[in-house]
Amino acid sequence: MSTTEAPELTGSNTEGKHLGLALAVIAGAQLMIVLDATIVNVALPTIHHDLNFSVNNLEWLITAYSLTFGGLLLFGGRTGDLFGKRRMFMIGIAIFAVSSLLGGFATTDIWLILTRACQGVGGAIAAPTALSLIATNFPEGPQRNRAMGVYAAMAGAGGAVGLLLGGMLVDLVSWRWIFFVNVPIAAFILFLTPRALNESSTTSGKLDVPGAVSATGGMLALVYGLSNVAGHSWTATSTLLSLFIAAILLLAFVLIETRTAEALMPLHIFANRNRSGVYAMMLCIGTAMFSMFFFLTQFLQNVLGWSAIRTGVGFLPMTIGIIAAAVLASRMISRIGIRIPLLVGPAAAVIGLELLTRLTIHSGYGTIVLPLLIVSIGMGLSFVPLTLTAVSGIEPNEAGLASALLNTTQQVGGALGLAILSTISIDAYKSKIISFASGSQGTLSRQAKNIATTHGYTTAFQVGAFIAFAGLLISVMVIRAPKELGSDANPVHAAL
Repeated sequence: MSTTEAPELTGSNTEGKHLGLALAVIAGAQLMIVLDATIVNVALPTIHHDLNFSVNNLEWLITAYSLTFGGLLLFGGRTGDLFGKRRMFMIGIAIFAVSSLLGGFATTDIWLILTRACQGVGGAIAAPTALSLIATNFPEGPQRNRAMGVYAAMAGAGGAVGLLLGGMLVDLVSWRWIFFVNVPIAAFILFLTPRALNESSTTSGKLDVPGAVSATGGMLALVYGLSNVAGHSWTATSTLLSLFIAAILLLAFVLIETRTAEALMPLHIFANRNRSGVYAMMLCIGTAMFSMFFFLTQFLQNVLGWSAIRTGVGFLPMTIGIIAAAVLASRMISRIGIRIPLLVGPAAAVIGLELLTRLTIHSGYGTIVLPLLIVSIGMGLSFVPLTLTAVSGIEPNEAGLASALLNTTQQVGGALGLAILSTISIDAYKSKIISFASGSQGTLSRQAKNIATTHGYTTAFQVGAFIAFAGLLISVMVIRAPKELGSDANPVHAAL
């Protein structure tokens, strides 16, 4: 589940041409973008085999999308303000569709990774403008509230639909159709958009292109450098060069943001203690979520031999748990505040990840579904209070920025965490293989390799649990529960 920028929905330029059709267009776009974050997960083992992906490169199918999507989300929202939300929405959908088409025809790992990155670019433009179009096409009151409810439902359902649809397409047709399926959907959305949605007014100003390029480029270089360690070493020239470039670009980003009048990410937004704390917590939660999806999918298919469809169905309890816990948290906060959910949520994530460290090659679904549910409840309880705290006390014109930054930290945290945990997992696997080989007289058995593979995954879960525990410590030591949260915040809509 991912959040999207939540701009203020306080006014409408003109009422949409056909509100029912407008809602279908916006909801369809949101569903397509959200499900693409999970639809690839269940196809990873098949893609790994068909395109001869290296273990190091496989993680880039996830991180290439999450880095460009999260890194350019603020930039994408700004383009809608300057050039028209409907226009940029259509451009974002078109980029997403073309990238999906090219991805479906991929014959090499690099080709597919690049198209995933381009999908992230399209999503980063389309997602924030789609939400903003609700404000420009639906009048305030019941109609806008209904539209927001449907939009939030699509965000919540996207994860489950992605897992199920991905599993069905991989098993019944081909993994290539997890990309091809986006093309007719996007074409239909592009056809209906000018007929259903009105264009928004535009504002004057400039795009912070240097800020967007330096931030996204710096994060890509950092993730590449961290991933490169698994195949080489910390002292390898390619690793050191990547990390050096990352440091230069990220330092440049900070300098640019301090000297740019219309900064992409005004640094003063981090001056608030609580706000900085929840961003750090979301960084930890993003790491835990992305790593669990990635490694558990690999375990179910590569070790237990599950089909893609069965894997998708197996993750359903987690999606249901997140949605149910988020709705429960939104109702509880008005009575008990944010303190308890922000303690119980991260603690539950730690417990669930710790339970996953006990997986073996003989584990059944019963030993998997319990930690899945515990982690999902922890994440669901965390999302709502994190979002509310991020926007509490913020100036109205920066509410969208504060909410979008929460999504950015989740996506970037997931990408960084996956790079680190993949390196750790591969090292643990290699160490176990070496220990088996030293006591073996010949070729290692399939069982021995599965044990080594499982050891790599459980080691990653253990480190993920430590990172989730760091999020819990941040909650205890940094977050101070405000006396009251802004009444204008809508927790369910903001968090889903």
